[in-house]
Amino acid sequence: MKVVVLAGGLSMERDVSFSSGSLVANALMQNGHDVMLADLYLGKLNKEFVPIYHNKKEHFQYSYKIPEQEPDLEYIKKLKGDDYLIDKYIIDLCKQADIVFLALHGSIGENGQLQSLFDIYNIKYTGSSALGSMLAMNKDISKKLMIANDISTPKWICLDTQKAYNLSSVSYPCVVKPCSNGSSVGITIADNKKQLNEAIANAQIYESNILIEEKINGREFTVGIINDKALPVIEIKPLKGFYDYKNKYQKGLTIEECPALISAELTKKLQKEALKVHHTLHLGLYSRIDFLLDNNQKIYCLEANTLPGMTPTSLLPQAALADGISYNELCEIIIDGQN
Repeated sequence: MKVVVLAGGLSMERDVSFSSGSLVANALMQNGHDVMLADLYLGKLNKEFVPIYHNKKEHFQYSYKIPEQEPDLEYIKKLKGDDYLIDKYIIDLCKQADIVFLALHGSIGENGQLQSLFDIYNIKYTGSSALGSMLAMNKDISKKLMIANDISTPKWICLDTQKAYNLSSVSYPCVVKPCSNGSSVGITIADNKKQLNEAIANAQIYESNILIEEKINGREFTVGIINDKALPVIEIKPLKGFYDYKNKYQKGLTIEECPALISAELTKKLQKEALKVHHTLHLGLYSRIDFLLDNNQKIYCLEANTLPGMTPTSLLPQAALADGISYNELCEIIIDGQN
């Protein structure tokens, strides 16, 4: 098949996406496909990822290392010189491919906008539908749907910083985050009012809708879903601080136990809850659901990921491998599932 792997885009998770896309493209080439890795935003202007097809006969390999710092989107905007979030050339490329593998993270790659556009052009793509992507990306909406379906999630308020808001109901410590970002970008833990105001200002850099969530002390777990099956549970243990952008993508900063060293009973509970979240949010072939377990053994769902990372440190490939599915097999399952 001719496969376009879309990565990059104008997103704070741009670098993570290139790392995911590079590995996916290499795996699909090894599987015998003709593969092109392309930048959704810059298209031909990205000299590092020139949009041409490669195959395994060329012995070509993509590679990308995620920097410790988030990308400078203002600089990237200047490179492009227009206001289009998608390079016009990219749409033509995707129309000619057999399938588009979405290795995007954040922004229009996960919020349903790109999926809606591809639906209009009848472009086949991986991941969840426009509806599922939108529901999962907006944390306020997804948490409301969870509560309506008896899925526990930390208490929260959502505020629009462009309008007047009241913080009198906030208790500390709390977690402040942009409503529709991923990869822990813009997240801060606040212990008092001064820190809360600073955290809001930090989150506001990324978007005006801000989520303020109660901080649950406990253990963090994640469960991958493939083809309506819950994969082995992973426990996430950052060596320092919380599971932020740096701890997620720099090697050696987080311990990830896969499968998690927990009871069979707790494993089944987490897997059952993950499937329930997956169905509640109308997600597609695959996803990854994040949880916290408090000191009273109560499970809280944090969020759902519609395009889980496929980087060297990513959790979905680890869980799949623990279930006997290699990285190359996982990529093939994902593109086969859309046919």
